[in-house]
Amino acid sequence: MRLRTAAEMGTPIRDTGHQNQSWMFWRRKRHLMVFLAFLGMVKVYTLKVSVSVAAVAMTSPYHTTLDNDTVVEVQDFNWNSKMLGAFLSSYFYGQVSSQLFGGWLGARVGGARLFGWALGVTAVLTLITPPIAYTNFYLLLITRALTGFFEGMGYPCLMEIWSKWIPPQERMNLMSLALSGVPVGTVVGLQTAGLIADYLGWAFIFYITGILGVLWTIVWLLVVKDRPEYDLNISSEELKYIKDSMEVNTGNKHIKHPWKKFFTSKPVWAIAVGIICENWGHLTFITQLPAFMTDVYDFRLSKSGFITSLPYIALGITAQFTGRLADWLKNEKILTMTQVRKTFGCGTFFLQAAILMLSTQFESAALVMLCLITLLGLEGFALAVIPTNGLDLAPQHASVIFGLSCTLGSLPGVFSPLLTGFIVTNKSKEQWMIVFYIATGLYVFGGVFYGLLSSGELQPWAKDGTLGSGKDPENNNLSVEKEDHIKSKL
Repeated sequence: MRLRTAAEMGTPIRDTGHQNQSWMFWRRKRHLMVFLAFLGMVKVYTLKVSVSVAAVAMTSPYHTTLDNDTVVEVQDFNWNSKMLGAFLSSYFYGQVSSQLFGGWLGARVGGARLFGWALGVTAVLTLITPPIAYTNFYLLLITRALTGFFEGMGYPCLMEIWSKWIPPQERMNLMSLALSGVPVGTVVGLQTAGLIADYLGWAFIFYITGILGVLWTIVWLLVVKDRPEYDLNISSEELKYIKDSMEVNTGNKHIKHPWKKFFTSKPVWAIAVGIICENWGHLTFITQLPAFMTDVYDFRLSKSGFITSLPYIALGITAQFTGRLADWLKNEKILTMTQVRKTFGCGTFFLQAAILMLSTQFESAALVMLCLITLLGLEGFALAVIPTNGLDLAPQHASVIFGLSCTLGSLPGVFSPLLTGFIVTNKSKEQWMIVFYIATGLYVFGGVFYGLLSSGELQPWAKDGTLGSGKDPENNNLSVEKEDHIKSKL
């Protein structure tokens, strides 16, 4: 008779190691890996936000004193608006082009290694950006595009790493913690980039983030391995806990990806559409918020760095507990995995739509800002369930599914600013309301689509030849020794 693992029976396996030392996260290698992934995302988004500040400093005139004590006005780069736009967008085009490739390559060569090297290359490219800027403008665009290309490769690798290192009952919580580096990095960039540019010069924005990126890369490559069994420093107890928890064997680096199944799978499209709709709202209001507040309320966010950071602080706070709540609801069998995904995903979309519509009724800039802070804070619930959804459907293909979804999810970055510029021609509140209505409609559409088509179950096309790690590959039976070990955990 074939014995079933606790994961197959739906019984959560508990991590009993270090119970009295839970604050010592570095004692568990998977938690140390999550912390380093968090720092990696902080690094990425600190630079992302800082570049827009650096661009202003690079093109703004300033006064300098010559040797003869004459004060003159100079400008490092006399770029027109098209050149400035090309500089800022070149990174994005590189990022869009690499995410699907990064997901595929991460599954082939190892997600942890590729994540580390990809972010390491971006750190080096960041360090050489200032001298290249003085050399040739087109070479600068190529450098920024390559920076985006390699950083884009890194994002899908997180799913590959999670499929190897993180037990299913912890994935939403730990992914939320890692991705909370996005708002934290944004806040760090907003609060420090201007100070660095004012006191040290714009070039030091690139030098400081580049050096920190190189240091992070060294630590990551030394500490994090592609799979827990490759880590010589992991405890035998933690290794057994991870391997016993896995429902699907994700160890084959040469797995064949069923591309046709990806493009015809309704749950996969639910992830992609969910990311597209959430990103449209996110990118619209983060990139256009300063212009909207200035045009409609004559409120200049550029003069209040703390207020500008509040939406990201709200997102960072909610991201700290939404993943833990989602895992708890599932592990305690209060909701199934599918119900958790649908509840958090759809609830986020519908609440964001309602709050966005409410914000159009206020005349007070403070109340509108409060609505938009709440709107972005709610994104933490979607962050807990939508990015990791591919790990439910097909853990061994999760990096490719995420790469595909992120590629499609990057489209709002192209079309949202273009559409906003087409609509908002005289900077009136009525025109801005159209932008709000479009985002509201997409939130509603995303909620309906994700609610109808998403799933938290392993897909039939992902089951072929994917045995749980504790099973004998010859007869698909679980060894008695392994079964006894699992029972002792329950």
